[in-house]
Amino acid sequence: MTNTDSTDLSFNDLSLSTPIIKALKNVGYESPSPIQAKIIPFVMDGRDVIGQAQTGTGKTAAFALPLLSKINLRLTTPQILVLTPTRELAIQVSEAFQRYAKFLNGFHVLPIYGGQEYGVQLRQLKRGVHIVVGTPGRVMDHMRRGTLKMENLTCLVLDEADEMLRMGFIDDVKWVLEQLPKQRQIALFSATIPTPIRNISKRYLKKPEQITIEAKSITADTVRQRYVLVNGREKLDSLTTILESMTFNAIIIFVRTKIATVELSEKLAARGYACTALNGDITQKLREQTIKRLKSGKLDMLIATDVAARGLDVKRISHVINYDIPSDPEAYTHRIGRTGRMGCEGETILFVTPREKHLLRIIEKGTSKKIERMSMPTAEVINQERIQRFKQSITNVLEVNENQLFRTIIEEYQNETGHSAISIATALAKLSKGSEPFLIVSEKKKEKSKPNGFGKGRKSKQAKPERDMERFRIEVGINHDVKASNIVGAISNEAGVESRYIKNVTIYDDYATLDLPNEMPRNIFNMLKKVWVCGKQLNISYLSEKSEPTNKKRNKKGKKPPSKKKQHTKSKRKHSRKRKNKSS
Repeated sequence: MTNTDSTDLSFNDLSLSTPIIKALKNVGYESPSPIQAKIIPFVMDGRDVIGQAQTGTGKTAAFALPLLSKINLRLTTPQILVLTPTRELAIQVSEAFQRYAKFLNGFHVLPIYGGQEYGVQLRQLKRGVHIVVGTPGRVMDHMRRGTLKMENLTCLVLDEADEMLRMGFIDDVKWVLEQLPKQRQIALFSATIPTPIRNISKRYLKKPEQITIEAKSITADTVRQRYVLVNGREKLDSLTTILESMTFNAIIIFVRTKIATVELSEKLAARGYACTALNGDITQKLREQTIKRLKSGKLDMLIATDVAARGLDVKRISHVINYDIPSDPEAYTHRIGRTGRMGCEGETILFVTPREKHLLRIIEKGTSKKIERMSMPTAEVINQERIQRFKQSITNVLEVNENQLFRTIIEEYQNETGHSAISIATALAKLSKGSEPFLIVSEKKKEKSKPNGFGKGRKSKQAKPERDMERFRIEVGINHDVKASNIVGAISNEAGVESRYIKNVTIYDDYATLDLPNEMPRNIFNMLKKVWVCGKQLNISYLSEKSEPTNKKRNKKGKKPPSKKKQHTKSKRKHSRKRKNKSS
């Protein structure tokens, strides 16, 4: 076992190929992290390795860089397979491969996961790919279909193996391992090495070299860190609401892509905010001009990508908003490091959608810091901030030299009409603000069930299944700390059912019910039985096969009130069936 926390090596010392070194310079990487410095030589030599490190230590590059350096671009079947626990991580790793392979002409990487149409994946597999990154369920499905061929596979990467164990994918991982060619390399990465993971390494890895990197807390104490849960479709409205409630000096809003910087900048500009996009396509001269404007106070808001903001050091940045959640703790730490500099206090807000909660846990774990949850600002808070800003704008105008022309006009108007100075000022204020209401009206939340039926079964009455939908029961509930998002995510990932077709998720104490499209293929149904959520196997069944839920609304004595109508109907049906049998 090797343990290290520092290195003086450069990427040039690690025998990486020239196109990969060129790509690293392009993204601004100067020297390898400890795990990269230790693991890259072993992967380059074809050795099996175990990397024990938290997410955010640079482990993706630790296996991606050497594997890309050895890739054979002339082969059109997969040479490298990366297994990840979630679709989000699969996409992230694929993007990393693509970024490092920028100067490899003809290179193709394909993420495959449940919830995406098979047609897209089949077309790309047929076209030819060098690397496949996928979740266990969808990878297994393609292997069984014969659409994912393994004859030219040289390396398997198990990324976040402990997370795959926690999510119940360990048997799937073993199945994939059994199908691999005998001559292959395996790289296993895990934050912890529990017994099942250790057993896998003993059985399938050949004399692996284990590298352990200790986790460190690297976030500043001067920065207040908060997160807010948002719906993906409501992110822009949530952002503007938060901006309205804040007093900030300068702010950076981080997004994931270059296109997103431009799109969000345009949308915020349309809502009255002075902002500028900062991305990798911006020329160095324009970047320098933008930063100069930010430092001088002529610009207060930047919409940026990680790469564009690298090395950005502006003392007046008081807030950082992660509009798109970063992929790992390293990126998160880099982002929030743009504020709270030189001993100043700063504040960061992280947007988290229900499907991204696992990334929040990874960030907290990787930074060894609990992130505080915040609520959306109320109408009262926003109105108070609007009033304060309006008062300040009056003060700012009064502090500069008076405009003699306007003073003369107002004095003449006052003498002509006899209106008081207060009345005139009020009219001018209304004139300046236009027809839009200055204050927003507080709306009371209506006691309704959430869209798509998300919520606790004991708080709302379940609607009947929609047309072309069937109701199912799964054996996981409130007592297992499950949430609707956990259920939807697992079914989407592993069974390929799009989230919009998963409705009326209603959670009870020991189980849950949900609606799925009827006439579901048997193979999908059988697959869902084996899916694990929160340490429990779904073991899905048609609700008609089980008794109706018993832990719904109860009377004061704790007993479910009898329904005479239902009993009568049932008896009537029973007698009807007897008459039919006799007649036949």
